[in-house]
Amino acid sequence: MADEHQFIENGLQRSQIDEFFADELGRAGYGGMDVAKTPMGTQIVLKAEKPGMVIGKGGKNIRKVTRELEDRFNLDDPQIDVQEVDEPDLNARIVADRLANALERGWYFRKAGHTTIDRIIESGALGAEIVLSGKVTGARSRVEKFNRGYIKHNGEPAQEIVDEGQGVAVMKLGTIGVTVKIIPPGAELPDDFEIHDDVDVEPVEQVAESDGVESLLAEDPEEIPDVGADDEVTVPQETPEEIIDEEVVEADPGVSSDEEEVVTEPADIGGNANDDDDVAVVSDDADSGDDAETVAEEIEELDAEVEAEAEDLVAEMEGIDEEDV
Repeated sequence: MADEHQFIENGLQRSQIDEFFADELGRAGYGGMDVAKTPMGTQIVLKAEKPGMVIGKGGKNIRKVTRELEDRFNLDDPQIDVQEVDEPDLNARIVADRLANALERGWYFRKAGHTTIDRIIESGALGAEIVLSGKVTGARSRVEKFNRGYIKHNGEPAQEIVDEGQGVAVMKLGTIGVTVKIIPPGAELPDDFEIHDDVDVEPVEQVAESDGVESLLAEDPEEIPDVGADDEVTVPQETPEEIIDEEVVEADPGVSSDEEEVVTEPADIGGNANDDDDVAVVSDDADSGDDAETVAEEIEELDAEVEAEAEDLVAEMEGIDEEDV
């Protein structure tokens, strides 16, 4: 048998054993069981409100239950240990059976629910919830809930901490399902916290090297030098626009700082320059005039070449047009 099927078989067998104990030991206040398989056999721990009724006179009842387990469920050498429930009002299985019995005896559901949940809280439980589902008062089924305290509904705390039990009340109009959830006293929930008074807290060391803003404010500000009437103050005469328009050209390493060139922006420099465009070059060097004349001659030669090419293109286009005609 595969492992998955084995898990299913074990869960089904456990549920069947639980139902068997609930039917046989209902009057003794059956409160649940734990099953553990050991090399010596199957160890079963029963929780009951009245252990004497489970054992019976001279152990008669417990031997009968043991034989039933061997024959019906094919258990190997079952060993039953009966434990008494210390506080029955904190056992969800016992409380659910009591409430179901009360409903069968004719108790009004609302009175029975409030009385039961009050007894649970008075026993020290952190929280409880009772759910009645079925035909509670009429032919139409509905759900009634009673809540007290704090209860968990999902996650690991709901599986590990919350004690849950079910019971069934058989009424004339139909069955009523009873579900009881209890958080026992002293349960440690993951969102619990504690507040300690008069605790010495170690001082936190400052990471910053400076003493903070207060020390900076306490220091004397730096002194600003005073300008007397006799002191000479140089005021620039240029406007900001003139300073921004000037472009300082990086000087040649062999030229001194006195011979650096300052070039102003030309009116139009580029491939579309006309004959009327002027290029102004200001320089302290003696050879700057010759360079300007050379540049002007080169521009005139380029203009002449461009005009000649344009005339040739026009002539060719005219010749092509005449041939087409």
